[in-house]
Amino acid sequence: MKQALRIKETCVAIAAIAACSAVQAQTNVTIYGILDMGIVHESGGAAGSVNKVTSGIGSGSRLGFKGTEDLGGGMSALFLLESGFQMDTGAMGQGGLLFGRQSYVGLSGTAGTLTFGRQYTPQYIGFVLADPYAAGFAGNAANLAANSGSRMDNSVKYVSPAYRGFTGEAVVGFGENAGANAMGRAWGGALAYAGGNFNARLAHHNRNMDTTAVQRTENAKNTLLSASYDLKVVKFSVGYGINRGYGSSALNNANAYGLATAPTPSTNSRDIILGATVPLGRHKLITSFIYKDDRTSFNQDARQFSLGYLYALSARTELYTTAARMWNRNGAGYTVGSAIETGSGDFAWNAGIRHSF
Repeated sequence: MKQALRIKETCVAIAAIAACSAVQAQTNVTIYGILDMGIVHESGGAAGSVNKVTSGIGSGSRLGFKGTEDLGGGMSALFLLESGFQMDTGAMGQGGLLFGRQSYVGLSGTAGTLTFGRQYTPQYIGFVLADPYAAGFAGNAANLAANSGSRMDNSVKYVSPAYRGFTGEAVVGFGENAGANAMGRAWGGALAYAGGNFNARLAHHNRNMDTTAVQRTENAKNTLLSASYDLKVVKFSVGYGINRGYGSSALNNANAYGLATAPTPSTNSRDIILGATVPLGRHKLITSFIYKDDRTSFNQDARQFSLGYLYALSARTELYTTAARMWNRNGAGYTVGSAIETGSGDFAWNAGIRHSF
């Protein structure tokens, strides 16, 4: 009797393993994440200097789930759920959203990829290419160079298959306001090229900034041309942005310097991003210069210079330290921040550890 029971249990176990193997052959699910913690010093703002232990300096700390399923005939289903959080407090990121970083599902095949959900804008993806800090650390480009939103809710995105190194991308985000379909609606697109050591991307983002109380005469429009060239001994990156309309170049901090007249967000500006990365084995040196050219009558320009050092303990763990200084003109109010925080003044230094899994 006992032998019969053992045989039955063995058969059940073998069947379960076979079933799991069959599912795994068709479906691939990955759990991944980034844990980023460090010490930050900020100074130059009206509130005075501050020292803190914080999360998401180089990259926002996150936990993600992504997967694909082979549907046959060259078609596959895909999904991604990515949750941001603050390691220093345990709080949720992105305003408390469960999957605030990204959440989408879609189909991919020989005709391209179509996804639905909360996704990055094509123009913001260009920042990652132009900015040697990949929109993180003190001195990242997104604190000064303009965008009217890094992510789009309620969006439908299409990415074409690659053809001779070129890919196209188009996305629309629905405003979902009854009786006012244009309110809050956004759309964008990009044309990208990747070949050898050279990458380039021309991207545009257009966002309606209307509210029930105020209807704007012009949308926020951001266009960014970015490129990088890797010589192996040094990698150069560059970006040039054109920004027009209300909300096209929002301030991270309304009046960080306590000025009698608060800074006025630019509605017509140009951005220049210059960067370089020097790999030296486990060591890496990074530097960037960013210039904001405000072409309104306020002429509130700003410049930022940054320098960083990263040391790889392994393929997944690295130590870092970076510093950046901001120079504001004519009452401008830009601040030095990090991947997650907006910053409180014109100088910031940080040091920490980043682990990926």
